[in-house]
Amino acid sequence: MIRFLRAFDPHRVRLLVFDLDGTLIDSRLDLIQAINATLRHLGRPELPGDLVASYVGDGAPTLVRRALGDADADNEALLQEALEYFLAYYRLHKLDHTTVYEGIPETLAALANSPNGLQRQMAVLSNKPVNPSRDIVRALGLGDFFVRIYGGNSFPTKKPDPLGVQTLLQEIGIAADEALIVGDSSIDVLTGRNAGLWTCGVTYGFAPRTLEEVPPDVLIETPRELGELLR
Repeated sequence: MIRFLRAFDPHRVRLLVFDLDGTLIDSRLDLIQAINATLRHLGRPELPGDLVASYVGDGAPTLVRRALGDADADNEALLQEALEYFLAYYRLHKLDHTTVYEGIPETLAALANSPNGLQRQMAVLSNKPVNPSRDIVRALGLGDFFVRIYGGNSFPTKKPDPLGVQTLLQEIGIAADEALIVGDSSIDVLTGRNAGLWTCGVTYGFAPRTLEEVPPDVLIETPRELGELLR
């Protein structure tokens, strides 16, 4: 069910900026396994999957830091070793179990071929490092839909800082009030607000509870509802 929480005009949208993990792809299991492999490497006990999934969204360094816990928050040597192991492991195993959410390819195709002649462009802005982000998008057959794919290390700052979105707007030539950011967490909503975009939250992703704390303009429960929203 589509729920409008704030004023929103879908007819103005000419650019869609998508989050990746929990929005376009279900990468939950591969991220969980990469974190737990890192913990095993360090001689630490594994963490429950739901807990690891709740740590996702702010980029790899923060994910690793959260997994190690507060006791090691100031141990930079350990954090660096853990991050390097995590990235190396994830580079090899990022597509073991990761899949595209049901309905995403059809929805993206429909958005790219609007019957009313409205030209919409699409981009990905993730806090995941840019190389695995691009590799995953292309390997799963979504690459042709996006004019840009940027990751958490593409810019000096990550979401919710607006720099990534502002760069996309400038490069593509779209005004902020003609763009919609789509994501599964409050990080994406805050990014949109900070950049002056419309915001759409998806409740099927990793962090739906955070969308209650920071409500978007509109909520959808399935990818297909995004197509209905912008039809």
